[in-house]
Amino acid sequence: MFTKSTYSEDAIANYTMLSKQLDALLTGETNAIANLSNASALLNQFFDQINWVGFYLMENGELVLGPFQGLPACVRIPLGRGVCGTAATNKETVIVPDVHAFPGHIACDAASQSEIVLPILKDGKLIGVLDIDSPIKDRFSDQDAAGLEQFIEVLVKHI
Repeated sequence: MFTKSTYSEDAIANYTMLSKQLDALLTGETNAIANLSNASALLNQFFDQINWVGFYLMENGELVLGPFQGLPACVRIPLGRGVCGTAATNKETVIVPDVHAFPGHIACDAASQSEIVLPILKDGKLIGVLDIDSPIKDRFSDQDAAGLEQFIEVLVKHI
């Protein structure tokens, strides 16, 4: 595990190892819910200074809560609303250093201070988002975004 202050080649190596662990963990299993569950557990173990990690999946034009680690969460998020809905609509990673400064932020956990959300695309189609929250401000970096995008590339092969 590492924090933002170790933004370095070590961070790249850690993310590469994380993606390899994910691939090994999911190889041979075809159930998407089981694989998303293990992916969220692996991320929860990997990161420090986070309070929620999980997935929202596209269903009938909105994001619906999927496998996660953390406190109970919002069940449905409309596209375009909050950080998750924004990342889904734009199909782009969103890093929010201070969630209280993000217009329309949905506060599922009052302890959350910063957030990163990454879209999950399969064959060009949005299937959901990966959402990670932290109880400290400015927790996530561009290095985290790049590493997590690599993680999602591996994940998509197994869901």
